[in-house]
Amino acid sequence: MARFIFELEPILKHRRAIERQKQLAVAQLEAERTRLENEIRGFQAEITDIRADVRDALTHEKRPETAGVDVAHVRRQASAALGLVARAQRAVLALAGVHSRIDAARLELLAAAKDRRAMEILREQRYAAWLEEQNRRESSMLDELGVIAAARALREEAA
Repeated sequence: MARFIFELEPILKHRRAIERQKQLAVAQLEAERTRLENEIRGFQAEITDIRADVRDALTHEKRPETAGVDVAHVRRQASAALGLVARAQRAVLALAGVHSRIDAARLELLAAAKDRRAMEILREQRYAAWLEEQNRRESSMLDELGVIAAARALREEAA
């Protein structure tokens, strides 16, 4: 039996490989996005904790049993909060950059998927044409066998 051979198979394999590379690039960027988002959430949680600590330190001042506010502690906490805010802002800017790179990488992935799919459609069309040709040849051979069998039967009747 004849075997279908797609002469552009190496190109199709190459396009599949390119698509896999683009998928990997998108996945790496998504991992970076997730890492940055988690980092920002961590900064926000730390800032919230520091603000609560400062609030507690300032509210103890109003209680008669406490001697007063530890200004140095409050200043350190405020400084730490400002540092965290700056780090969070840098992470937000980095996240915005990652989002734009993700958008570009997704567009590249879409183009690679379209290129691969175009080759697959061409392969499917060529396979369908090949099957049709195989069926036509088989039908032709069966017709020829039928003619030969009929000719033999006529010869045997004549003899």
